Amino acid sequence: MRKKLLGIALCLTIVAGLFVGCGESKKDSSKETKGSVYWLNFKPEADEALQGIAKTYKDETGVEVKVVTAASGTYEQTLTSEMEKSDAPTLFVVGSQAAVKTWKDYCIDLKDTDVYKELTTDSFNLTDENGKICSIGYCYESYGIIVNKKLLKEAGYEVKDIKNFSSLKRIAEDIHKRADKLGFDAFTSSGMDDSSSWRFTGHLANMALFYEARDDKWKETPATIKGTYLDNFKNVWDLYINNSKYNKKTLATGGYDAQAEFKNGEAVFFQNGTWEYAAISESIPDEDLEMIPIYCGVKGEEKAGLCSGTENRWAVNAKASEEDRKATLDFMKWLVTSEKGTKMMAEQFGAIPYKSAADSGNVFLRNANDLIEKGNYNVDWTFNYTPNVENWRASLVAAMNKYDAGESWDDVKTAFVEGWATQYKAANQ
Repeated sequence: MRKKLLGIALCLTIVAGLFVGCGESKKDSSKETKGSVYWLNFKPEADEALQGIAKTYKDETGVEVKVVTAASGTYEQTLTSEMEKSDAPTLFVVGSQAAVKTWKDYCIDLKDTDVYKELTTDSFNLTDENGKICSIGYCYESYGIIVNKKLLKEAGYEVKDIKNFSSLKRIAEDIHKRADKLGFDAFTSSGMDDSSSWRFTGHLANMALFYEARDDKWKETPATIKGTYLDNFKNVWDLYINNSKYNKKTLATGGYDAQAEFKNGEAVFFQNGTWEYAAISESIPDEDLEMIPIYCGVKGEEKAGLCSGTENRWAVNAKASEEDRKATLDFMKWLVTSEKGTKMMAEQFGAIPYKSAADSGNVFLRNANDLIEKGNYNVDWTFNYTPNVENWRASLVAAMNKYDAGESWDDVKTAFVEGWATQYKAANQ
């Protein structure tokens, strides 16, 4: 009997131990998790820096930050695919009103968040029809025509000689005629592959969209557009493709590197943006660089500024866990307030609209600010209104390639105007 009682006691002790073990296990599993961040990056050129800053943040805080970069021209497609996964992005880009319509249910209201309180302006934020702040600008950029002032001077001109489209055309055509003697041409290549075509079907096309929107006072994406300024678009495109050393009939195949051409001193003019400064300044000193407006022959354009705005607007996934949302908002605040974060943001994105922004030292951003301070009007990023933007641009690329091969500009007009109506219907079914 005594042995039996001892056996029962031993069993009870073991069971009690098991319960204690279970209790400890339960306590361990209830520890608060830090959450994690998954940033679906919009800008391929920033990928390397963002991978580095993700590692820095993890080293400092222990919070995992995964950065995935969508290939150029595939962001919406990649975002749609990633959002269907169980580990969807917690931080992503909603860069236009069209994107707000698509993704508003996935966006938390950023009003009253710590990162929102760091903003210096609401100018780059997007809201839905109910006033919810779906996305906030994390940088703003400018683009125009980058000029190598040293080469321009060697050709006998200065930036002050370029005041509008007619003067730009006269100078560019003169340089092109003397290219063999000068050792450089007027414009870099205008490749139409995915790595380059966005400069023309997005940024250059914006000139026609901006002036039409200004005339018609757009407040939201219109169902149809007129193409009022398509001849002005054609003016500039013809100037680019006819005053470069590259045969316009070869542009469709792409494979060109306009940035390298400019850095190597092969051309005076290069249409691109403030984001090019870091790379270009490795080869060309600041005193030889300036960005001028894209002149296209519109009345009064002598008072135009650069094209300034942003597609880079952060949104936080409303369907992510509470821990991951908090981790993401903390990371965003760190990016725009910490010394390391603001330094990286300045280096990669230029000007950021936040109180603790670091000075980027970007000459092209200075050019943008100087023009505004002189009273020049800003050329807004009206392409943000584009419905089904990637499909619309793809159609425009095809039409422009046909034009470069010798076919009619009418195909471009059709892709521009009728293509807009088609994509609007597709986006608003």
